[in-house]
Parts: sequence; C-alpha cells; structure tokens
Amino acid sequence: MIDLEDVHLKLQSRAGAVDILRGISLAVKDGDAVAILGPSGSGKSTLLMVMAGLERTSSGTVTVAGQNLSALDEDALATFRRDRVGIVFQSFHLIASMTALENVAVPLELSGHKDAFALARTALKDVGLGHRLDHYPVELSGGEQQRVAIARAFAARPGLILADEPTGNLDSRTGNQVIEMIFRLREQSSATLVLITHDEHLATRCARTIRIEDGRIAGDSAQTATEKTVP
Repeated sequence: MIDLEDVHLKLQSRAGAVDILRGISLAVKDGDAVAILGPSGSGKSTLLMVMAGLERTSSGTVTVAGQNLSALDEDALATFRRDRVGIVFQSFHLIASMTALENVAVPLELSGHKDAFALARTALKDVGLGHRLDHYPVELSGGEQQRVAIARAFAARPGLILADEPTGNLDSRTGNQVIEMIFRLREQSSATLVLITHDEHLATRCARTIRIEDGRIAGDSAQTATEKTVP
C-alpha cells in the first residue's frame, strides 16, 4: 500500500534550511495497521502529510496504492486523495457552514457518488450520530465533531486511512471511544491504517510500531520481530 524510498524533506525558515525528514525508507502492506510513534517535532505528522500527498518531498520516492505521488500535479493529487485515502486530523477540519450530513455527503458527491447522502447517513449512523445529521459543527461536542470526521474518512470505503493524533484534542474517555470507533470501522472495511501518535499505549493497538526521532526511523517492531527469528 505504501512504499517510501530514501525520503528527505527540507523546509526553509528564517534561520535557514531545516531538515524535517532525513532518509525515511519504509513499506506498509495492504491491510496492515501501523502506528508511527514519536515526540512532538520528530517529523511523524510531516511523514503522514507526505503519505497523503499533502507535502512534497525534497528527494526520494513516495508510492501509495501503486501511484507515484511525485509524478502527480496538485489536481491529480486531490483526485487521488478523494478516491483512495481517508484522513482523520487532530483538529477535525469540518466546514462550519455545513451540517454533519453535508460535511460527509459533499465529498462523496464530488467523487461522483449518486447516493452520496444515503452513504453519508449510513456512515454517521455507524459512528452513533444518526440523531445529529442536521447539526452544525458549532452545535457538536469535540468528540462528536471527530466522529463526523471519522464518518467522512470511512464513508467512501477507501483502501487507506491516515489518522494524525485523532484523540489529541479530546479528553481521555472521549478519546478512547474515538479510537475504538476507528479500529472497529477499520476492521469492517479491511482498510490499511497508519496512526500517528505520541501515546505508547495507543500504539500497541497496532500490529506494527515505527518510531520516529529527529526525522529518522529509530525503531521498527517489524524489523525487530524479523531479527528475533534469525538464528
């Protein structure tokens, strides 16, 4: 599903060039659940942005679902995300002037789904918001807003779900409910999941954990498991 080869990302700042990603190479198989763990500023969220085609690399190759993202222009990248990727952000990113139903349905309409509103209603019912369809984001709690974002991410049944600190703005109880929801929907859809987190306990929910430090891979449980099997 994901293949990164020697990915570097350097950004310019007032203080000069800053290396964000420093030679990241990794592969994620179709259907895997992978946690990318690391402290704030380690580059883990930037890595997710690269996987989503929301940030272009300075060098290296990014291939997602068989598509070389570096070869796509911005319009093609937007179409690729629309059709193949569901993204759950820490800060929800709902459109304030749209109801919960519209926030989920409109992206489906743009994808060409003729039954967009029916799919959106089903997706919102799946996350326990069937009674909140006509409410605007300001009328919803933080947990409810995140559930709308989850419904939007899963509604079109994408092959890849990218979740960037999805519980970061929620209290622990609501955050646990959101995580249970993400893993339940992911299991039902058989989607590949990449979960960005700084939470060690949350990372254990995934079959594989990749640790990022200072823009580099500092550990990978898949490699550790392989090394343990070698005599």
